[in-house]
Amino acid sequence: MDNWIKEKIGCTAERLSLKDIEEYRLQKLRATLDHALRHSPFYQKHLQYYSDNGLKDLADFKNIPFTTPEDIRDQGLQMLCVSQSEIERVVTLDSSGTTGKPKRLYFTAEDQKLTVDFFMQGMSLLTSPGDKVLILMPGERPGGIGDLLATALERIGAIPVKHGFVTDLKETLEIISRDRINVLVGVPIQVLALAKYYEWTGGAKPLALKKMLLSTDYVPQATVDYIQKVWGCEVFRYYGMTEMGLGGGIECSKHNGFHLHVADFFLEVIHPATGEVLPEGEYGEVVLTTLTRKGMPLIRYRTGDFSRYLPGNCPCQWVTPRLENIKARKSGVVHIAPDCSLTIADLDESLLPLPRVVDFSATVYSDSGQTILELEIKSLGKKVGPTAIRDRLFLNKSLQWAENKGKLKVIVKEVCYTDDFIPIDRKRVIKILYS
Repeated sequence: MDNWIKEKIGCTAERLSLKDIEEYRLQKLRATLDHALRHSPFYQKHLQYYSDNGLKDLADFKNIPFTTPEDIRDQGLQMLCVSQSEIERVVTLDSSGTTGKPKRLYFTAEDQKLTVDFFMQGMSLLTSPGDKVLILMPGERPGGIGDLLATALERIGAIPVKHGFVTDLKETLEIISRDRINVLVGVPIQVLALAKYYEWTGGAKPLALKKMLLSTDYVPQATVDYIQKVWGCEVFRYYGMTEMGLGGGIECSKHNGFHLHVADFFLEVIHPATGEVLPEGEYGEVVLTTLTRKGMPLIRYRTGDFSRYLPGNCPCQWVTPRLENIKARKSGVVHIAPDCSLTIADLDESLLPLPRVVDFSATVYSDSGQTILELEIKSLGKKVGPTAIRDRLFLNKSLQWAENKGKLKVIVKEVCYTDDFIPIDRKRVIKILYS
């Protein structure tokens, strides 16, 4: 990764250093701000005070105003820095259950080429020429994530097999076995369901899986552990979001955080309430600035993801900065009581280790001043039972405390599946029915 970044940023030193990265960032931030000011009606207003002062150093960047998801929803077209005829792909993101407008992200062909470049580098860490790679993500549309990933794999000599999201567990497992798939790329909860179904049905058919990449969502450690136990393959996590153009960061073989694609992005971690930039090692909200985007650059965009920069060097010796696995999203933290909150990551780590649980949904609402957590558990073969589910759930001591104090009531429902077709939710959220 360091050698690739070194080449991308034009570093001529023998080894990449953090100083090289910082100098490149400052240069690219100035170019991005200039590009946005010259071509975007939105940024001409949004950055009006920057044009008077300029960007003296990286520390000065904290004075640039934030961009928000609401800005994209309300003024997406005004954020464009090219004519609409130059836009190759438009991605529409729903509003996560709110009544607001959807977000639309705009990418030129050049923007998408940068995504393919990063996919090539990322996949080369776990894929060799000749490997068969099953892509469990949409790939039928040109420019979609599955299509860009297939292009990247072909360029490194691997053989992409486009599949799409998993809808039939048995059928997908037969493809993995029949086609001697070596590497799999998929959504964490769906791949976990495949592993559990494989184990539940006896694992009769041998598989050639050796490595796996999980992406598009938070990846629980419980999911990684379970997959590695069942299939004995190495699992890598990937961090990316549509706003980034799908590029982002990937784990190395030491599995100690996401090494970030610093040639294309500058990420800050801020205090979610004050907006203050936090020092390395402190948790906060991740803020994104694109450094090479032509069509729709994003400047200090508040992602809503919570994480931190990991201090110190990675055991792999790469110097590229690392972000810790995303712990939560700002919109997905449920406050049950003072000093007691809940995220989908908390529930994943608690419930997914149960052997037959393949998925669950969680809904939170209020009733007579009490917080109600309603869980619908999807299980294989036979029910796990409410006692086992509650025992796992209340390993989280703050939830146990909240229930003991009468501040929380947990309702457990369980649906049992005995066939191959199990509807697996791809988007992991807690449905919140009160503000």
